[in-house]
Amino acid sequence: MGFEPPQRLVRALGETYGDAAADAWLSRLPELARQAVGLRNLDVERVVAPGGRSSLVALVRLPDGTPAALKVAPPFAAPDLERAALAHWNGWGTVRLLDTAGAGAGADAAGAGLLLERLHTEVSLRSLPEAKALLEAAGTVRRLWVAPPEGHGFESVAARTARQAGAMRAVRDTGTAALVSAALDARDELLADSPEELLLHGNFRQGKVLAGDRAPWLAVGPEPLVGERAYDLARLVRDRVEDLVAAASGPTSGRRRVNKLADSLDVDRERLRGWTLFRAVESGTRALAAGRRQDGELLLEFAGWL
Repeated sequence: MGFEPPQRLVRALGETYGDAAADAWLSRLPELARQAVGLRNLDVERVVAPGGRSSLVALVRLPDGTPAALKVAPPFAAPDLERAALAHWNGWGTVRLLDTAGAGAGADAAGAGLLLERLHTEVSLRSLPEAKALLEAAGTVRRLWVAPPEGHGFESVAARTARQAGAMRAVRDTGTAALVSAALDARDELLADSPEELLLHGNFRQGKVLAGDRAPWLAVGPEPLVGERAYDLARLVRDRVEDLVAAASGPTSGRRRVNKLADSLDVDRERLRGWTLFRAVESGTRALAAGRRQDGELLLEFAGWL
């Protein structure tokens, strides 16, 4: 079968990594996917659409008929680090990596991809009512916060946000200058006194938690790094931001969500508020730069409430 990339993947890779790098990899993607399938003698059922924003995911079956999912990501999305994190978690709160050795391990550059247990890709926490979704999300992310393995190669929160801060400082927009300045100041203060160094998901939100058979809910798609829990929780705070902004009680509800999530997971409220501000402004300015004005304005309005 063909392995045409979903349009969401095409757009997201171009925005995040640049059109030239994205186009070069996407032109090779069908062959890379066929190579990954051939390495394991998989039967392909279909490509998941709209799929993710950093990889192609196909539903497959192993030679013995076991259902699985094959994920093929570009090297600049660091699939080797995702593999290392999933191997360390070993299915505790996350999708399980099915091939940790042999042809698949360390061979992402050759197109081997990641072979994962199959979850219900069409059912994420976003299918639940908001209160229930946040409760289940909190229970899931709590399991992921473990000590990183010795000698790990994961990026730190400080390093990742330094690159993002550089891009934010380059923005020349008087309409966002005050929020950008506040977000950068918050980052500086938070990094001056980081309380812990744990393995983090890196992009945890409701859409990254899927229904499973082995466990009711399992996290997928980590962008792993090492740092404090408040950073990891910050992306979850703004889930369903469009609903928050549309509601008259949005500002109050947003601040209440920060406090509720912080208290339920024993995270400092002010640290969570600070990282939520930084991550919302970073995402908002990036969306504006990519021409996604509606998304950017929603995120910046939400950030202004904090």
